[in-house]
Amino acid sequence: MNTAEMTAKIAAGNGFIAALDQSGGSTPKALAGYGVSDDAWATDEEMFGLIHQMRSRIITSPCFTGEKVIGAILFERTMDGQVDGKPTPQALIERGVVPFIKIDKGLEDEASGVQLMKPMPDLDALLTRAKALGVFGTKERSVVNLANRDGIAAVVKQQFEVGVQVLSHGMMPIIEPEVNIKSPERAEADAILRDEILKALDELPEGQQVMLKLSIPATPGLFDPLVDHPKVLRVVALSGGYKRPEACAELAKNRGMIASFSRALLEDLRHGMSDAEFDASLARAIDDIHCASTDKVAVTA
Repeated sequence: MNTAEMTAKIAAGNGFIAALDQSGGSTPKALAGYGVSDDAWATDEEMFGLIHQMRSRIITSPCFTGEKVIGAILFERTMDGQVDGKPTPQALIERGVVPFIKIDKGLEDEASGVQLMKPMPDLDALLTRAKALGVFGTKERSVVNLANRDGIAAVVKQQFEVGVQVLSHGMMPIIEPEVNIKSPERAEADAILRDEILKALDELPEGQQVMLKLSIPATPGLFDPLVDHPKVLRVVALSGGYKRPEACAELAKNRGMIASFSRALLEDLRHGMSDAEFDASLARAIDDIHCASTDKVAVTA
């Protein structure tokens, strides 16, 4: 797939984006969920080796193809690694899956009800390297904990500044201002975030597009104006801590939003499974998430 073909697949593909981008801080938790305890490694290199084995097993599973998984978000080390003797982005492309990379370096401490992204001083170099490996786009995450308009405006401003930097490298940014689904002000935060994003989209130059990765809104259909916006290539949803059945049920209520799940995709996979068991479990998860992304249910007021 060339860039135009990847753009078309993400814009109109009948599927979802797998989030395989757990980084240093979340890797031990991801491995624990996979059935690998923290006494299985002694160094960070060994830990990252184990998580790469898990991701390689997922990517090479017969069910992990572009038929239902249209994209995959990678951690930087995964991007730099190999799957079946090929650079990971190339292995994905050959399976019909569009590769993205997580670029944020974690979160600042909370202020004004939000957590901004930490500085990314080496971002241009990372984007140059990722582009050369065939990576199509990026993902960058902030968190909104409270319905603080100034805080949310600051998150959106920072996200779009990074997005413009990504666009300058000929890559597609996935802007991810996650609203904490446990927030006591979740519905109000969703609405403020939508309005701030709409303002930022209107300031983008004509002809430019971004993607959005958002928490499933408390009010179904709230993000319809973002789904319909001409400067948005696609709106994807994170699972946000929901278990897969609930995440899929909530996602199915929102037209035009497709999944970009991590925990909800991987939650039933275990290191000790036989290949047949692993592939069958992953196939069930892919089918569930694909259905929620493509087969929407009507919601009455």
